[in-house]
Amino acid sequence: MLKGDGLLGHDLDPEDRAPKDACGVFGVWAPGEDVSKLTYYGLYALQHRGQESAGIAVSEGSRILVYKDMGLVAQVFDEPILRTLRGHLAIGHCRYSTTGSSVWENAQPTLTSTAQGGIALAHNGNLINTASLAKRLPPGAIKATTDTEVLTALLAQDSSRPIEDVAAELLPEVKGAYSLVWMDETTLYAARDPQGIRPLVLGKLERGWVIASETAALDIVGAVFIREVEPGELITIDERGVRSRRFALARPKGCLFEYVYLARPDTSIAGRGVYATRVEVGRALAREHPVEADLVIPTPDSGTPAAIGYAQESGIPYGQGLVKNSYVGRTFIQPSQTIRQLGIRLKLNPLREVIKGKRLVVVDDSIVRGNTQRAIVAMLRQAGATEVHVRISSPPVTWPCFYGIDFATRAELIAGSLTVDEICQSLGADSLGYVSLEALTQATTLPADRLCRACFTGEYPIPLEEGERVDKHVLEAQA
Repeated sequence: MLKGDGLLGHDLDPEDRAPKDACGVFGVWAPGEDVSKLTYYGLYALQHRGQESAGIAVSEGSRILVYKDMGLVAQVFDEPILRTLRGHLAIGHCRYSTTGSSVWENAQPTLTSTAQGGIALAHNGNLINTASLAKRLPPGAIKATTDTEVLTALLAQDSSRPIEDVAAELLPEVKGAYSLVWMDETTLYAARDPQGIRPLVLGKLERGWVIASETAALDIVGAVFIREVEPGELITIDERGVRSRRFALARPKGCLFEYVYLARPDTSIAGRGVYATRVEVGRALAREHPVEADLVIPTPDSGTPAAIGYAQESGIPYGQGLVKNSYVGRTFIQPSQTIRQLGIRLKLNPLREVIKGKRLVVVDDSIVRGNTQRAIVAMLRQAGATEVHVRISSPPVTWPCFYGIDFATRAELIAGSLTVDEICQSLGADSLGYVSLEALTQATTLPADRLCRACFTGEYPIPLEEGERVDKHVLEAQA
């Protein structure tokens, strides 16, 4: 039975989901440390990347123990549970489902047994040849319906060789985005796809090593950032230290949307702080789409850094016009019809004394279907705003993502079928401006050819194989 937390749902509007990343992953090899608690806090720092389920696998050297459940990290784990998870290495996972339904069986880490011992694996990303890979397995080899389960079973197929050798042979044939951490009873492993689409970093503890999706997770456990895991790199960590081998040539295509929304603002990617990037995007937005107004306000919290940048560049004062409920999390309690009709007010409430009589610039990170922004514009007008000018710190999202972001289908994306003027009219705004793709790219300080920008351009760095089915329920359909 799912446990309710009494909190509000993560999305401002359940019918207008914000872009969701696949997951957060964390791994630690640290004899003498409380690895389950380190993993718990690492996952806590990565909670924004996945809120459907959470799990931790640990080993003390002779066996792997996994505990996982549906819900937030703080819902799944408590002190008594963590005390039972003892060992010298651990991996952890918080999930948002992109392949396979959101059910307990699909929670991670996965666990399988071989003649030589166990393998537990956690995955951030999404594969585009899951169906083809699954055909390599004998009937009944997998119980869950995730691409992660398929990878785990394939890694376990040949137990006569070291697992790192099996992985180095298997991973070049795995297509899509994957940042992996996995373990056997004694060793921690990590790997990143040749494009490096999803982030993965290596950190150093006083008595061990940490692998995590974001640098913010290193900070929370007191690990020193060493470097990013390179695209196409396989890392092995045990009592001999850190060993690295390359299984594929690096062809970097880091996800541009990590800078827009997915990563925490206190994370760094490719040596550039995400917060600084978002502020710079806001400045560019002000240069590209100026307007006469009295106040710049963000849609909290995703629009805050860009709104600060917009205010700095434009000279228009920055202020807080919307208050967000601080206890936003995943809930399994459905609101009543009366509450549901209030919609966005469950999450945001206007500061009427700040808004009344003002011409507003409202800054947000992206528009997916448009329902949320439409409701915000209406709410601000009801609170007395005389003008509402919407500014978006990403270009129009016009294409779906196959690499780990659960965007809507192209037909459901508002920018997939409407022009900017038509979207503005649909939102009920006085004006609408998106930052240009060139300005967003420039703010990252990375060249365009090192970034995946497919959701804005439709140009996919890893082409889909002809006849390959890519959707959330591909394995369930096969079954």
